Amino acid sequence: MAKTKTVFFCTNCGNETLKWMGRCPSCGAFNTMQEHVQKPASVGKVSMASVGQSRNPQRIRDIESDGEIRFSTGMGELDRVLGGGAVAGSLILVGGAPGIGKSTLLLQICNCLCSERRVLYVSGEESEHQLKLRAERLGVAPEELFILSETRLSDVVSAAEEVHPDILIVDSIQTLYNEENESSPGSISQVKDCTMTMMQLSKSQGITVFVVGHINKDGNIAGPKVLEHMVDCVLYFEGDANTSYRMLRAAKNRFGSTNEIGVFEMMDTGLSEVPNPSQMLLEGRPEGASGTCVACVMEGTRPVLAEVQALVTKTTFNVPRRAADGFDFNRAVLLMAVAEKRAGLKLSVFDAYINVIGGLRLDEPGADLPVALAVASSYRDTPISDDLVAIGEVGLTGEIRSVSHMNQRLAEAARLGFHKCILPRSGSDKLEIPAGLTIYRVRNIREAIEVAL
Repeated sequence: MAKTKTVFFCTNCGNETLKWMGRCPSCGAFNTMQEHVQKPASVGKVSMASVGQSRNPQRIRDIESDGEIRFSTGMGELDRVLGGGAVAGSLILVGGAPGIGKSTLLLQICNCLCSERRVLYVSGEESEHQLKLRAERLGVAPEELFILSETRLSDVVSAAEEVHPDILIVDSIQTLYNEENESSPGSISQVKDCTMTMMQLSKSQGITVFVVGHINKDGNIAGPKVLEHMVDCVLYFEGDANTSYRMLRAAKNRFGSTNEIGVFEMMDTGLSEVPNPSQMLLEGRPEGASGTCVACVMEGTRPVLAEVQALVTKTTFNVPRRAADGFDFNRAVLLMAVAEKRAGLKLSVFDAYINVIGGLRLDEPGADLPVALAVASSYRDTPISDDLVAIGEVGLTGEIRSVSHMNQRLAEAARLGFHKCILPRSGSDKLEIPAGLTIYRVRNIREAIEVAL
């Protein structure tokens, strides 16, 4: 009789060791090692062993390449994040906080998918009756949609072999369990085994599998980190509980870019696409108020305009406070130091707070100049013109450097009615200036502040 084997997995990076350690030797994280008992798989007990078929090695030049077989999901924002549509035979993980709209999104796309394909929706959290009620509320009633309420992995595989779906949706991976594994559902070993079976099913039979994964308190997918390495795409559904807007981001995509975002609005009838996120982010912008400036950043191939706000007040502490929401804190402190050294703003005796409206996070260098101008506007208590947008990277010597995709940014600013734009002087000679947009070319942060204020 084969013996069991006890190993320990790191929930942060997936590293495996034979003994418990307080600190993972691979990633250095503390208290992340969890016990996992490996048992030899019993042959013939479950048909999951026959999911993957043995293959012989082939020369790469002998393999026919017809390109990626993509198909539309019916949601343009989801197709954008996936890189132009879902790829047949891929394994896609959709993560997000409870109640954010993961199940709603996947059930809504069934309307379009079932027009040409067969879909099997497996739920381990809702009964068939509950799924029917939610589908009626969302207006989803296609002919080729099959639903199954099951948590046992062998029954899910058997249902897939019986229905022969083109698309399989599993909601959620934490509720499935392999009866050959004695661990409880949702444990590291169960999540790993179930995901591996879904991957074999996807690759061997060409089924596109969407897997829903819950996140923990740190914002990561619950379960081992190796789960994200096994799938082809990792999508995160984000949103503020106090707003109706949701953002879909790709943390990993083997078939496309990870820089694209999709914007949705949660309504009574389900998720609605927001094709113009710039207009949504600028709604309710105050007029004639100091400490606000509009930035234009690139989210993949899409230019997005966002409002940056800053508040500079006299400090009551020995060390002034700094805070940033939606912008990197260290980068914000660096920009304030540059503004004080190169532009003469005495920020060392003032508290400074930075906020990006709409829950958007600005990570690219093109947002440096708008942040610096918003801080300067609040410091001088002088408003920036409402029809002005700023684009540029700020260096440590105070110089303003050019960023990529300037033509697309200018076109987006002009389309939304902005008439003024502050740009770096370097690299702006060959730009295509839209009609009605006045360009101000500056060399350093001091010139930019004088132009804006």
